[in-house]
Amino acid sequence: MDDANLTIGQLARATGTKVETFRFYEETGLLPAPARTEANYRAYSEAHLRPLSFIRRARDLGFSLEQVRELLQLADDRGRIDAIASAHRAEIERKICDLKALKAELDSLIDQCSCGAVAECRIIDALSPIP
Repeated sequence: MDDANLTIGQLARATGTKVETFRFYEETGLLPAPARTEANYRAYSEAHLRPLSFIRRARDLGFSLEQVRELLQLADDRGRIDAIASAHRAEIERKICDLKALKAELDSLIDQCSCGAVAECRIIDALSPIP
């Protein structure tokens, strides 16, 4: 690959990102605009590969686009990056607690269900919005 002449398809394949997603990241300012060739084609470089890989991985880990944008802007401010990552971890931990509580509630309901007629099922009663 010529460093100054990568195609959007080559970058997309290298990072497992759809071309449409790559263009969206450019349009929203998450990725820098590429240089243009004399024929006005986008000419990407290896410099686009690392931020695209970072965005892809951060999104896979559940960071919002705004969090990714902030992380990219703060690349040299480790303290702020740590704070954002810690806040995200706390949110994940909260979701895990919520899911564990939901699992326990469902386990209890399933244990109480006689698996008979719908009229006798405690799961239906517990999920019914009418008291």
